[in-house]
Amino acid sequence: MAAVDVLNSAGEKVSETQLPEEIFNISVRTSVLHQVVRSQLVAKREGTAACKTRSMVKGSTRKLFRQKGTGNARAGSVKSPLRKGGGVIFGPSQRSYAIKVPKKVRKLALKMALSSKAEDNTIYIIDDFNLEAVKTREFANVLKTLELSDLLIVSDAEDTNLWLSSRNIPDVKVIKTEGLNVYDILKFKNLLLVESTINNIKGRLS
Repeated sequence: MAAVDVLNSAGEKVSETQLPEEIFNISVRTSVLHQVVRSQLVAKREGTAACKTRSMVKGSTRKLFRQKGTGNARAGSVKSPLRKGGGVIFGPSQRSYAIKVPKKVRKLALKMALSSKAEDNTIYIIDDFNLEAVKTREFANVLKTLELSDLLIVSDAEDTNLWLSSRNIPDVKVIKTEGLNVYDILKFKNLLLVESTINNIKGRLS
């Protein structure tokens, strides 16, 4: 296991913790990461774009005019795609863009994403934020002390003060351990884990 310093909100080292090698020290394959990130992104698409075909358009089925003798082209329906207000040919229809990825692959990709952060030395551990109230300025001072930006923070508890204090700071996101995902890990340059989340991550990925 790799030893990592545990810092407090003042940026001081208070202890060390071990990162499990089976999670934070495995070889990274970009093809696996790409597959999972792509599945996450396309799952956000609603797929609700749709238009009416000629069978869906409301209108009379009466023939517009006689077949011969008028000098016009033959016309049998007001719902024809050739006429104003008619149906649409080959238009979009409701669909799901979801790409199914096996559970084992998703778990492997999450390990690889965490390993990539460990390899780049962009994982940091903090014992606790100790925010007594919702104060964006205090939270910003903690990040300034730690010299961290473009940051994903992972907490294992419903810390309302932390979440509300961070939401107005750009390039900072707070999520719970249950919501840890490949896309967010790779999107942000730095990863800050509350110390208690390490056991939860280990239990989730072991």
